Parts: sequence; structure tokens; C-alpha cells
Amino acid sequence: MQFIDQAIVEVEAGKGGDGIVAFRREKYVPAGGPAGGNGGKGGSVIFVVDTNLQTLLDFRYKRLFKADNGSRGGPNNCTGANGKDLIIEVPGGTAIYDAETDALLCDLVENEQSFVVAEGGKGGLGNKHFLSNRNRAPEYALPGLEGEHKVLRLELKLLAEVGIIGLPNAGKSTLISSLSAARPKIADYPFTTLVPNLGVVKKPTGDGTVFADIPGLIEGASHGTGLGYDFLRHIERTRVLLHLIDATSADVIGDYHTIQSELEAYGRGLDKRPQILALNKIDAMDQESVDLEALTLELNHISLAPVFTISAVTRAGLNEMLQEIWRVVDEVTALENIEV
Repeated sequence: MQFIDQAIVEVEAGKGGDGIVAFRREKYVPAGGPAGGNGGKGGSVIFVVDTNLQTLLDFRYKRLFKADNGSRGGPNNCTGANGKDLIIEVPGGTAIYDAETDALLCDLVENEQSFVVAEGGKGGLGNKHFLSNRNRAPEYALPGLEGEHKVLRLELKLLAEVGIIGLPNAGKSTLISSLSAARPKIADYPFTTLVPNLGVVKKPTGDGTVFADIPGLIEGASHGTGLGYDFLRHIERTRVLLHLIDATSADVIGDYHTIQSELEAYGRGLDKRPQILALNKIDAMDQESVDLEALTLELNHISLAPVFTISAVTRAGLNEMLQEIWRVVDEVTALENIEV
């Protein structure tokens, strides 16, 4: 399945049906009077969350969405049928922006959450509506109103509680494949992962926690360099960041600062998000030339965050790291519930 997380679409609500001019023509009703019905309301365009969807791929092949028009009024005071609403399903985490003003119209997160993005036009009034003591036989009616028309920008931000970040080849894809049933592409060259990967990791309580493997960030990602900028938005909804660092790197501390600088430059509070650090690939380290304990203490001193030494390949240290992740996730969730 191809992962698409941005799309531009055009939506058009239905036009209201026209009111009509009609008079009663019944045999035993002399001077029956006006009997033109009102037009029906045009259909609206409504976005609805379907949590079974994970991508905006459908919007790549279809850009124009139009709801049905309302029907014109009928004789004998019959109101025209309303146009059918157009229901558009989107994945949870889809933010909808007005493409012209860039204003956020809605942020759809919960399953079956809905939002009317374009309201259908009102139906026109038939001549029955204009009957008065002064005008006993009105011979005019109103046309239906046009429905709303908008150009929208859809932006998907993945719903995950834990976001795995780090430089290319830090082992993020290997880690998520070790922790969950996700099977991302894994290779020994940079930018193997071109799209975010989701994996569900089971907690000791039996509940599942969603982890997101975010494609590798590099220096300048927050300003559009490399792939990172396109996917930084997916970290915005995470509760905890798991910062993975390649322990075999020639400059571990420099790698840490590179990612922190990009989070700070991107803004939106990412640099203030709770973090857990993990030195990965300890199985491939040269234990004689690198003092792992000293490196861990230095990272902990700089970041003031918990630091774990792990191997995503051999699974060494993963249980201890997960215990800390569960603790921090529960703590953040409890604080969010108190604020609500």
C-alpha cells in the first residue's frame, strides 16, 4: 500500500432546488390559490473518520468531490427532495485546511468523528410562500442557492503514542520490527525507510501501544533538507519520543545534538516532548575502544533523559527500555486526563 500523507482536493456542495410557480386547479376548489412548493436543500460534503484507513492514497486519483443538488419544488405545495450528502472517509489524524487561507478547518482524530466541510445550498421558495392579503396570486418564486465550494489541503498526522526518531541507519526499522509485527524495509544504506511505519507493541497489561518509525532526519530537515521535513508532522501527536542513536557512530554526542536542533527548529513543542534515549547496535561496538558506560553517563548528563543501551538485533536491553516507555506514556496520559 502506497503511503500518501498530503493531498489537495476540491469540494462542492449541492445547489438548492428551485421553488416553482403553480396554482391549484381542482374541479371543486374555485380560486384555489398558489400551490408552488419549495425546492429541496442541496447535499453537503461531510468528512468522516474511518480508523481502518491509514493513508490519503484515494485522493491522489480523485480530486473533485461534488454532492447532489436538491430537487425543484412540485405542485400542490410539494417540497422538492433534498440532495444526498456526500460522505468522504479519511484516516484518523487528518487535518483539513482551507488551501487558500491556510486556516485549519478541523482536526479529525476519533473514529466516526465527522465535520461538514461544505454546506449545501438552501432550496428556493415556491410562490405559496409569498401569499398575503395584498397578493392573493403571486406569480414568482425563488431559485435555489448555490452550495459552498472550497479547495482543501488534507494533511495526515499519524496517531501514535511513541515516535521513534534518529538519524538514518540508527536502526529504527529494525527496532520496530523486533518490537511488533511490522515488517518495514531494512537495509544497510541511508534512507531505507521512505515512509513512516506503524507497529503495535503489546504492554504487559495486554493493551497495545502504537509506535511510529519516522524516516531518518538529517541536519537541515526542519528547513526542507532530505526527507525529514515531510514527516516531522507525524511526531506532533506522539506522547513520547524514543530517540535512537547509533552507538557505533564516530560522534554519538554530535548525532544527539543534530536531532535535538532539528526538533527545536521545527517548533510546535517537539523539543519539549518527553524523550527516552537508546544507544543502539551495542552488539556491533568495539568494546575495547569505546567506554559504553562513560558514554551513557555523558548522554544522560547532557539530555537529562533516561538512557538505555540496546541491540534491536539481539533484543538486548529492550525489556528495560520498554518498562520506562510504559511508565512515561502512562504518566503523560494521566496528566492529559487531569487537564481535560
